[in-house]
Amino acid sequence: MTGRTSGPRPEPDEQRPAGFGPPPAPFAAPPPLPPPALPAPSAPPAPFTPTAPRSGGRPRLPRPVVAVGAALALLAALLLIGGGAYRLTVRGGPAQPLAGPSGSPSVDQGDGKGPGGGSDSYDPNAGIRTGEARVWVRDNQAEVAGAGVSQYGPWRVGDTVVSAIPTGLTGYAVADGQEKWKLPLQTPLCGVPPAPSAHGKLVVGVKESTSESSRCTHLQQIDLATGRAGWKIALPPENDHDTTTQFELAISGDTVVVGRPAVMSGFSVTDGHKLFGTSSPNGCYPSASAGGSRLIGIRRCPDPNDVHARGQEMVEELDPATGAARWSYKYAPDWTVGRVLSVDPLVVAAHHKDKKTWNLTAFAADGTVRSQSTPAFGVSGRCNGFGNASGFQECYAAAADADSLYIGAGKPGTTLDTEVTDQVVAVDLNTGKERWRTAEQPKGRTMWPLAVEDGRVLTYVTPGNNEAGAVVSLAAADGASQPALQSPAAARGAEGVFYPHGIRIAWAGGRLFLLNGRVNSPEPRKASRAILSFGK
Repeated sequence: MTGRTSGPRPEPDEQRPAGFGPPPAPFAAPPPLPPPALPAPSAPPAPFTPTAPRSGGRPRLPRPVVAVGAALALLAALLLIGGGAYRLTVRGGPAQPLAGPSGSPSVDQGDGKGPGGGSDSYDPNAGIRTGEARVWVRDNQAEVAGAGVSQYGPWRVGDTVVSAIPTGLTGYAVADGQEKWKLPLQTPLCGVPPAPSAHGKLVVGVKESTSESSRCTHLQQIDLATGRAGWKIALPPENDHDTTTQFELAISGDTVVVGRPAVMSGFSVTDGHKLFGTSSPNGCYPSASAGGSRLIGIRRCPDPNDVHARGQEMVEELDPATGAARWSYKYAPDWTVGRVLSVDPLVVAAHHKDKKTWNLTAFAADGTVRSQSTPAFGVSGRCNGFGNASGFQECYAAAADADSLYIGAGKPGTTLDTEVTDQVVAVDLNTGKERWRTAEQPKGRTMWPLAVEDGRVLTYVTPGNNEAGAVVSLAAADGASQPALQSPAAARGAEGVFYPHGIRIAWAGGRLFLLNGRVNSPEPRKASRAILSFGK
């Protein structure tokens, strides 16, 4: 029904300031936009020669490449593509072409933002070739506060994909992106779960009023298939200190868990009745949760002998109906849980306060540790949680099957964050050791594993200087690559606007959905790209 989707709460991307701003404005359409000016042709790309495969031992790490943020910023200024398909290889596997011949027609591919306007005047499918997947792109049409607002989703339910901004939600047709419904909210969003229930019901947190200083007070159910608002309840406080400006939300089964500082409550997604409230076993208070096929809780356990110490963190599986712990695992002191990379099997990334170490822990169904390892590669801060305040399921570059984790990786940097993740690494969950890794990619391109289907790892490859985005299929056994989806050359500019820091991604039903983590009000000759999709 739905793919892996957004993080659980309104959070700014790392490139721009946050804030819901003043009272929400109604959804509105922008003025008519003039056609874009045609750019001058650019030179075709230089050929890329992949690193030769190598077997045995720990594969060498890739050479440093141009930072993805800088490369994608340049993409917005480039309007014309020289053709060419790149090759993806793994050590131990043959090179495979992504798509098509090396040449492509000269087309107006747009820059993703203008000049010239929105999707009505920009055709991401101009010059499309046989075998390429058609793209649709939609711009934000709502007036929003000041410097823009965060955007959440995408959530796919049947033939509808949904996005949300603080003032409301919009449903689009999966096939062509046409608007199907729009639901304005009376007060701004203040909490969003990563995914809806299996029946397509989303429960969000909303504020008590439109005032900037207002607090989160209510839960609102929304049917994502129809855009209709369901039940709405005021959240009963767990204690006298239970007040907050935003909620942490996660849905598992028919339960939505609502977290705020040191307290947690569970409610029925179906009718909103309360299922359980905060408990603090052995002085460990709830701090976060992760949902999906299992409900995972994260607690902080203060040191009773040192109020200034960090204490310990605990991971546990919870019964969604009662909130009771089925098992618990406590990390050593000074380790911080950063991300839940997969809930089934459960894989957790944690980091140490000295800012130099992070690890991966894989858990068996009964909570025993299958493996715990310190990776020799680096990952994005959105996947290890270091220096990134997004939700605990806000990693879009990791997927798992029963035996392995597949994660976007790169050369370790001087900190725990590595934004240049131009490889995929397969980690054996039983041993913690690397099974394989792909070879380095062309400069400026990033690889994000999306899902594992039929023994293959579907992986998004971001646009490059002269290549549009694509989805490749890696064999789970050895990483051997095959092309899966290739977007048209003209789509490169629009795709490049979806910044890696703020991007939110879903893969569902053979389609890729990219959501911009931040959108701005529509302006003449300047579009704010909101959502883009290509696939079957």
